[in-house]
Amino acid sequence: MGRWHILYQNPQTARRSNDFPDITPPGSSAIVKDTRTPAERLFESLRREVRDPRVIAVMERVPRELFVPPGTRHLAYDDEALPIAEGQTISQPLIVALMTSALHLTGTEKVLEVGTGSGYQAAVLSQLARHIVTVERKPKLAETARARLASLGIHNVTVRPASGEIGWRDEAPYDAIIVTAAAPRIPKILLAQLREGGRIVIPVGTRSEQELLVATKRGDRVELERLGGCRFVPLIGNEAFDEEPAG
Repeated sequence: MGRWHILYQNPQTARRSNDFPDITPPGSSAIVKDTRTPAERLFESLRREVRDPRVIAVMERVPRELFVPPGTRHLAYDDEALPIAEGQTISQPLIVALMTSALHLTGTEKVLEVGTGSGYQAAVLSQLARHIVTVERKPKLAETARARLASLGIHNVTVRPASGEIGWRDEAPYDAIIVTAAAPRIPKILLAQLREGGRIVIPVGTRSEQELLVATKRGDRVELERLGGCRFVPLIGNEAFDEEPAG
């Protein structure tokens, strides 16, 4: 399911280009060619933003260009969300890295993903956890993601069809849950599928603007950590948003 990160900048404090000192050596050209590939630039940037090097190393191994349509493959290593099919998007790489890192995976976990989309997030998770159950409400996306993951030799991801009930109770409890669509609040039905001490990462807010939250289950309560502002497509179903009428 699609989502993208919002980067905030205060125009009063942002430095203008002419605020920076001229450090060009005398007699040299002011233009220095960047010989890095788009992928190298992206992952260098992510390493500055995300402190878990394992997550970045995994993202370097998962070919993002295979999860986007052929017409946008030249943009696969830009740090932005890209359209896929069914009106959805593949996540911005920074968001994928932040959400994955927030789960604190060690390799032994069973993880639930709500919103398969292209399958990219599940592919990243598959390298960091024991088993991934991912649910998708759009059959075409689910079928495409299932085939794509199999073609890459990823066999510890199970793609399930989503229903009106959020999650997949048949294989609960889960050690961690990641939700790739926004809800007005953390759905109780997902907390019920999370084991004690487990973590859920989810965007919470309105249809147009949300905050990315990490909730750790402690009995009948949760401990919250706030990761910042974000914007995701709405989660559809019980304890979430109603589907908007077509047209």
